[in-house]
Amino acid sequence: MHVPALGLMRLYDTRQIFEMTDMLESIRSSPEDHVSNYPRPAAATPLNPRRRGIIIGASDGIGASLARRLAREGYTLALLARRADKLELLCNEINQTAGESRARAYTHDVAAYENVPPLLRQIVADLGGLDLVVFVAGVNYPPGGMDKYNFENDRRMIEVNLVGAMAWLSPIAEMFQSAKAGQIVAIGSVAGDRGRVGNPGYNTSKAGLATYLEALRNRLTRYGVNVLTVKPGFVQTEMLKAAQGATPFTIPVEKAVEDIWKAMKKRKQVIYTPSIWRWIMLAIQFTPSFIFRRLSF
Repeated sequence: MHVPALGLMRLYDTRQIFEMTDMLESIRSSPEDHVSNYPRPAAATPLNPRRRGIIIGASDGIGASLARRLAREGYTLALLARRADKLELLCNEINQTAGESRARAYTHDVAAYENVPPLLRQIVADLGGLDLVVFVAGVNYPPGGMDKYNFENDRRMIEVNLVGAMAWLSPIAEMFQSAKAGQIVAIGSVAGDRGRVGNPGYNTSKAGLATYLEALRNRLTRYGVNVLTVKPGFVQTEMLKAAQGATPFTIPVEKAVEDIWKAMKKRKQVIYTPSIWRWIMLAIQFTPSFIFRRLSF
C-alpha cells in the first residue's frame, strides 16, 4: 500500500494522533476493557515505518485470514472481536510465526457504541500510530422464509452491520482526514446491491453500509484517504451457513483475502470477490422491477 511520505510522517507522529483522539474523547479506557497483556510493538521510525492497523471482527473467517496476511506483510495489528478465546489463539499464532509482537487482542462488541472512543484512544496509544482500519464484523439472521418477519433479527443486523461500522469509521475518518493519509476497508456484500425477498433486513444493512462508505469516500479522497468497499459473494465462512438456497461461485476465504489485499495495494474504491459477481450484480441491478419482484431469491 502506497502512503505519501508526508502523510506517513504525520501518521507516525503519535503526539499529533493523541491530539486528534482528544477531540474524540477526553476520557481514558475503563477498567472493564479486556486487553491482552502483550508487549508494546517496536517503535515506528522514518527508517522503519511499521504500518499499524485495526481489524474489527477478526476472530475468524475473512477477518482472521486477513490478519494473518497483513502480519506477514509487516503490519502491527489490533484485533477486535467478541470471542476472547479465538482472539488469543490467533494473536499467539501470528506472534509466534513472526517471532515478535505483531498482534494484540481487544475483546469488543461492535454494538457497544459507547466503548468505541476510549477503546480507539487506547489502541492508538498501544500501537503508536494508525494507518489502516478494516471493518469486517457482521451478522446474518435470515427470517426463515419469504412469508416470515422478525424485527429483532433485523434490528440486530442493522446495529452490527451498519451502526457498528459507523460508530468506528466516523472517528477514524476524522483522524485520517486530519492526518491527510490512511486507508479504510469495510466488508459489504453483493446482498446490498438490491432489495431481495429472501432477507430484507440483511439487504438493508449492507446497502446502508455501501452508501455510507461511498459518502466517506467522497469526503476523504480529497484528503488523500482511500476508502475501499469489498462486496463478496459466497465465501466459505461460518456466515455461509445462513445462506438460503444455492450458493454459486463459492470461494475459499483465502481467495477473498487475496483479492482484498491486491485491492488495498492498488487503493481501489470498490471490488467484488470473486470478480464474476460484478457482472452478475450489474445484470441484477438493471433487471426491471416488474420482473425482479417476481423472483424468489
